[in-house]
Amino acid sequence: MAPTGRLLAVAALSVLCLQGLLRDSCAAFAQSPLPLHRIVHAGENDGGLMPELPPSGLMPMPELSPSGSPKPFVPFLAPAPLAPFFNNSTPKLSGKCTLNFTAVDKLMTTTAVDCFTSFAPYLANVICCPQLQATLTILIGQSSKQTGSLALDPTVANYCLSDVQELLLSQGASDNLHSLCSVHLSNVTEGSCPVSTVDAFESVIDSSKLLEACQKIDPVNECCSQTCQSAINEAAQKISSKDGGSTSYSGSPKIDSCRNVVLRWLSSRLDPPSAKQMLRQISNCNVNGVCPLSFPDTSKVAKECGGTIKNSTTCCKAMLSYVAHLQKQSFITNLQALNCASFLGAKLQKMNVSTNVYSSCQITLKDFSLQVGSQESGCLLPSMPSDASFDRMSGISFTCDLNDNIAAPWPSSTQAPSSSCNK
Repeated sequence: MAPTGRLLAVAALSVLCLQGLLRDSCAAFAQSPLPLHRIVHAGENDGGLMPELPPSGLMPMPELSPSGSPKPFVPFLAPAPLAPFFNNSTPKLSGKCTLNFTAVDKLMTTTAVDCFTSFAPYLANVICCPQLQATLTILIGQSSKQTGSLALDPTVANYCLSDVQELLLSQGASDNLHSLCSVHLSNVTEGSCPVSTVDAFESVIDSSKLLEACQKIDPVNECCSQTCQSAINEAAQKISSKDGGSTSYSGSPKIDSCRNVVLRWLSSRLDPPSAKQMLRQISNCNVNGVCPLSFPDTSKVAKECGGTIKNSTTCCKAMLSYVAHLQKQSFITNLQALNCASFLGAKLQKMNVSTNVYSSCQITLKDFSLQVGSQESGCLLPSMPSDASFDRMSGISFTCDLNDNIAAPWPSSTQAPSSSCNK
């Protein structure tokens, strides 16, 4: 969706700097212009040398080019001593969990990085929680090769959830993942699904048809064609009626429980990396379909911008102040930003704001995502966000777009909002 030549930057953030970054207190930004698509790391060990800073503590903005447009640049965070990221504690395991953690050790490390303690609240909706859920699903699926079960016993489940938390915590993950990602026993047990064993599942489902639909997902078209998702939902419907009960409606607790069982079975038939890719691509479809932000009261914006605007400066001041609250919540994808812009625009229209304040106040899509540093450069994650990465020299990194100034679309009363398939 981005114009050619946009700057894809890696926001490489160390623990100490991220905390400072989100509080607008990181020390310095790059002065020299950067070529497009250059990967920039922060917190690299440069021997402790720092460029001399002006009294403000910030490097000057890049010089304007002859066209008057600033050259692209990305934040550079001051180097800081990095505490050990991994093996910084010994996990205290219960010894009562039947899951085979060894089979997914690389997956556990990826999850720990995606849910790193300082990032987890800001990447929860898009990266951390989808990855944690995928890990739990794959753990049970891979373990079913030995146990024959696609669900954990509730008693064992408590121990396993605790062990997962301990293992991730020992590698730097947040200690609040179960609450942050709403992890419950139903995520790992059979819940209300009448089928929980591999044999029972395969006696009901055309497993070859299901596997064919999901073993290789089209990352571009799956969210619209729903080839794999339809096969999963069909299988969930079938096993939900195995006990002779009435057919459950889509989204019911019974169907949701059976859907989890289907995903675990698929994860048992794919290797962990392939299973992870499948689960994350499916979750992306759900993630990009909603706006995860919470919107405070819009009455002040409505007051200054409603009806015939008397003072555009006052209106835009109120609008920018409102958007500033949204910018402190989380990193979001470009498609989520479209949903957020549409939601807020419709909300304002209902309060008699008929003027396109996005255009008049120069509101762009990146204004809805978390801002990077005091230069106020919004970081939009791609619609198919990649995992965060770890380097012992530069810290934790993830890919975001700091330079894509796509105008936020103002809802049209004469045109129905387009689906994400057309965005």
